[in-house]
Amino acid sequence: MYQHILVPTDGTPLSASAVTKAVSLAKTVGAKVTVLTVVHRLPTLGLGASQPYAEEFWRHAQADAARRLGEAAQEAREAGVACEVVTVEDRQPYEAIIETAGARGCDLIAMASHGRRGLSALVIGSETMKVLTHSKLPVLIFR
Repeated sequence: MYQHILVPTDGTPLSASAVTKAVSLAKTVGAKVTVLTVVHRLPTLGLGASQPYAEEFWRHAQADAARRLGEAAQEAREAGVACEVVTVEDRQPYEAIIETAGARGCDLIAMASHGRRGLSALVIGSETMKVLTHSKLPVLIFR
C-alpha cells in the first residue's frame, strides 16, 4: 500500500486533525510521514518602512511553522511513526505541496479540506482543489 505520506498543515484545527488522521493511517499501513508547512515572505517594495514589518512577519511565520511542525513530529513519535518535518518558502502552497511530495518520494498526499463551496470557494480558492487538479500522486482528503 502506501509507504510515505506527505501531510501539509497550515496551523488550522482542521489541518491539525488531518495530521492526526494521517499519522493513524501511516501507523496502520506501516508508512512514514513527512509533515509540510509552507510560509512566504511578504512582498516589499523597497527598503522603506515596510521592511522591518516584513522581517517581523517572517520571524513570526517561521516560529509558528516550527511550533506546528514540532507538535506534528511529537504526535508521530508518540504513535511510533517515522516522521520528517519540512518548511518550504513559496508563494503558491499547492505547488510547494506537489513539489515536496515528488522530491521526498511520497506516494500519497493526505490533507484537509475546509469544505468551502459556492462564491467563497471561487473567491478564496482552494489549495486542496489545486493539489487535486495538478498532482499526479493520489490525494486523500480529510474533512
